[in-house]
Amino acid sequence: MKIIQVSKAASAGIAAGKAFFYKPVDLKASAGLVAPGQTGAELERYRRAEERAKEKIGVLAKNSDIFQAHLDLVDDPALRDGVVRRISEKRENAELALQETAAEIRERFEKLDDDFFRERAVDIRDVCRTLMLALKGMEENSLAGIREQVVLFADQLTPSDTAGMDLRFVTGFVTRTGGENSHVAIMARSMGLPALVGVGDKIDEVAAGDSVILDALEGRLIVRPDEATAALYAGRRERYRRHLKMLRQTNGLPAETTDGCRVRLYANAGNLEDVKKAAAEGAEGIGLLRSEFLYMQSAHLPTEDEQFAAYKSAAELCGGEVVIRTLDIGGDKSLPYLPFEKEENPFLGWRAIRISLERKDLFRTQLRAILRASAFGKVRVMYPMIISVDELEAANRVLRECEEELARQGTAFDADIKAGIMVETPAAVLCADELAQRAGFFSIGTNDLTQYLLAVDRGNKKIAALYDSFHPAVVRSIRTVIEAGHRHGIPVGMCGEFAGNADAVPLLLGFGLDEFSMSAARIPEIRYLIRGSSRKEAQGLAQRACRCASAAEIRRLVEKKGK
Repeated sequence: MKIIQVSKAASAGIAAGKAFFYKPVDLKASAGLVAPGQTGAELERYRRAEERAKEKIGVLAKNSDIFQAHLDLVDDPALRDGVVRRISEKRENAELALQETAAEIRERFEKLDDDFFRERAVDIRDVCRTLMLALKGMEENSLAGIREQVVLFADQLTPSDTAGMDLRFVTGFVTRTGGENSHVAIMARSMGLPALVGVGDKIDEVAAGDSVILDALEGRLIVRPDEATAALYAGRRERYRRHLKMLRQTNGLPAETTDGCRVRLYANAGNLEDVKKAAAEGAEGIGLLRSEFLYMQSAHLPTEDEQFAAYKSAAELCGGEVVIRTLDIGGDKSLPYLPFEKEENPFLGWRAIRISLERKDLFRTQLRAILRASAFGKVRVMYPMIISVDELEAANRVLRECEEELARQGTAFDADIKAGIMVETPAAVLCADELAQRAGFFSIGTNDLTQYLLAVDRGNKKIAALYDSFHPAVVRSIRTVIEAGHRHGIPVGMCGEFAGNADAVPLLLGFGLDEFSMSAARIPEIRYLIRGSSRKEAQGLAQRACRCASAAEIRRLVEKKGK
């Protein structure tokens, strides 16, 4: 028996079965050139491959919105124009032109710091594999033929890979690459399958056919378990199933403490598909809609009408409030049609609200679209990375001007729309009282706030252990912001990962957080924990936490409360 400690789970649970290693078909293109005068025929061959790929993806799109996005990618000008240009100008064959164009686009996304946008590279890879298969007249290796209980191992899994999978036989996933917000993680959570992702070379310690237990509660693999260990995990799996059943029993119930304190549970969303999933998990609204997806998936600046259509859909799909964050890009999230100068430290550079206030043409277009969408649902607008009253007032002036323009044009919008800010910088924490007098609400972005407060690059693996939202500086800052917001009568939410951290629930309840916004999959457990908590007890714990000298001390305090 071998125990391999691998990583944190991307989808919780326990699974068992034989190790099955999935390898996709090798589709590397040859370097051949098209004969002079034959580029027209090669372009036509690519056009026919597009049609075949769209037919195949269209069938899958009937059951998943992920594939609707894939259909859009086939027609994306950045992809199509790149392929056409390479065939026409370089006389590359269609396979090579597709391979090289896709690589350029993927590289752009893979360089980004944001996990959500890095995942767009997986979409590009998946769509281009479908196109390549159509060009070559080949079929992908299928998972549909599995007929015994297996744990699926792969370097990477895409939506297309798992589309035909039989869930009676696949009990869990383990992948070499990927993160908590990767497609494979999201797919595993939606299917209710345990998953460990981003395990790296530790995947090589397992051989095909090995009997394995996937413990996605503790982040480990047990290879060739003995009888006693197998029996132990069978019991743990049953207890976990009962726990999930208890969580489901709270569906439809309010997030209310035992002593009558009601809070709101919202979901974070990166696209319209996430908005749909949020409702299914019982979210009361969308606490963070990242508008960047509209910009990143397009080869041009999205027009006002294009943005309006997306925001309107979000408002109509949600059923509750939708908080739309204005464009949050910078040196780490470049756009081909919006040039950025190379910066030494893009996280401290020209980004987020700084871009919007300098490029007011972009800002006005987005704000007008958001305002128009507010006529079709409960919409709020949120400015990212605010550091001063001056920035907030400048942003609000542009918003008021857009409202006046729409009113003159007779265009409907919510005249009482609230405009709030992301509190994600130390400056915003220290100026929270002044900002609260001018903002409609606060939303604490703990991901960046932790990074800036602790001077820790959260993407740097060498210092990853220093990145800790339980650090006293972060915990005290959260208290400061909530107290300032409440002094001035505005609601305070949180849209960072800390909001979905089970251990953080008593702290946040004790501080008086009004809105928790998190990954939709985390909502059932957080709701269950809130319903079993006392606000009065949480207040006492939160006060003690603020007197702690270290993150370890705070963790011990909340863990003791949870026992």
